[in-house]
Amino acid sequence: MTGQQRIIIFSDLDGTLLDHADYSWQAALPALKKIKEQDIPLVLASSKTAAEMAPLRAALGFDHCEAIVENGAGVLPPHVSYPKAQRSHDALLAVLTSMPNALRCGFSGFSDWSADEVSRRTGLDLAASARAKQRDFSEPGLWSGSDVQLQQFLLALDAKSLFAQQGGRFLTLSFGASKADRLREIVSLYESRWDGPVESFALGDADNDLAMLEAASRGAIIPNPAHGGIGPMQGEKDGRIIRATMAGPAGWNESVLSFLANRVMTKD
Repeated sequence: MTGQQRIIIFSDLDGTLLDHADYSWQAALPALKKIKEQDIPLVLASSKTAAEMAPLRAALGFDHCEAIVENGAGVLPPHVSYPKAQRSHDALLAVLTSMPNALRCGFSGFSDWSADEVSRRTGLDLAASARAKQRDFSEPGLWSGSDVQLQQFLLALDAKSLFAQQGGRFLTLSFGASKADRLREIVSLYESRWDGPVESFALGDADNDLAMLEAASRGAIIPNPAHGGIGPMQGEKDGRIIRATMAGPAGWNESVLSFLANRVMTKD
């Protein structure tokens, strides 16, 4: 494998590669075509489940790549539709059930909702919503209690080794591991496979992408007008992290093409 191929792109989905409103990736087609031509792995990294990610990964044409599922709580290997690692969702729900009702009632998650309710809250159709409910590692949901109760809830989670990550839409609970942890694991895997260093490029739009952006060799912040987006990052000061001028897949396309063009110029 040549040096030009020793790149891995890691990408968040909703609000980044996928349009926040309609989940389309059409505006990113030129960049997707370019990375396929250059045989660059695209590792999707999302809060989505394996049941959601497998068909999406295949539709995008990257079924041969790993995918980071449920905000890093698990990894979906290439060419499969289910994770091989031991699932932990049942244990997570058992912890929630054991909590005092005053705290438990403040959190409402996908397992509490029907497919109709998931559809209403996410904009997904019913079939996609049913796949979103097929959880293996984590539980996304919404907090309806007070800020004080939220802090108590988070402390109770921590006591049971559960972690919470705030994404663009939902607060997601898991037993740990983040998109950044999985990025490092996958980069290490490819460094062994390719017998050389790997340059990683990560793209994201929300706070749960921050660690992944910082962990990558380079990164791109995709603006998302639907929420507060990502504030100034340390990596922006030295140009390691750039900020797209457009939202969603248009900004993704702009950022990936710019990264690849600048990389070629640097090598020349």
